[in-house]
Amino acid sequence: MSRNILLIGGSHGIGNAIVQHLHEGNNVYVASRENENLPDGVTHITFDASTDSIDLDQLPEALDGFVYCPGSINLKPFKMLKQEQFEEDMNINFFSLIKVTRDVLPLLTKKENSSIVFFSTVAVQTGMPFHTSVAAAKGAIEGFAKALAAEYAPTVRVNVIAPSLVDTPLAGRLLNNDAKKEKMGDLHPLKRVGTADDIAGLAVYLLEQNAGWMTGQVLGLDGGKSTLDLG
Repeated sequence: MSRNILLIGGSHGIGNAIVQHLHEGNNVYVASRENENLPDGVTHITFDASTDSIDLDQLPEALDGFVYCPGSINLKPFKMLKQEQFEEDMNINFFSLIKVTRDVLPLLTKKENSSIVFFSTVAVQTGMPFHTSVAAAKGAIEGFAKALAAEYAPTVRVNVIAPSLVDTPLAGRLLNNDAKKEKMGDLHPLKRVGTADDIAGLAVYLLEQNAGWMTGQVLGLDGGKSTLDLG
């Protein structure tokens, strides 16, 4: 049976990988600024998460799944970060997420066992230098998701994926040559950085009924970085 899935952001990176996994056999809606790289049959809604409100008239009456993909990687020493940069990271990662979630929740509650997937970062659980801004914003998502999962159980499941560094356009500055990729990969027990497909596979699982007994979880998908110390 086809399901109705909405992604905020889906033209690039992890969001696009999720779309590629889901579009066959499902009704996939992508709300994003661009409509590049979208397969035939995917409904695109022009949307800027930082400024726009989602047009519910362009969505079905009920949703089985919702994924919020926009985020930021703003890595600087704390003393070099201005207040405005903290606010920008909070706005795109958290406050915009809240705005869209509030709008689409009535559509999700019309289905039994619908699923929400958010994204955090390994840097929330594992303290890392130069991550103060993004870790604060993503940490807000983790707390919000757990409280939302409790409030909307058993109708809506809410889970969070917390990756380490993933090779996507968002991380391009950190991984723009083979030497950087090798260096960053060596920081992980599995000796590589993540791929968009690595993350998309877990997101798709969380959206499916096979994950129907999972909610309120923050799932580390980080090449072992958050839990393994190989000395």
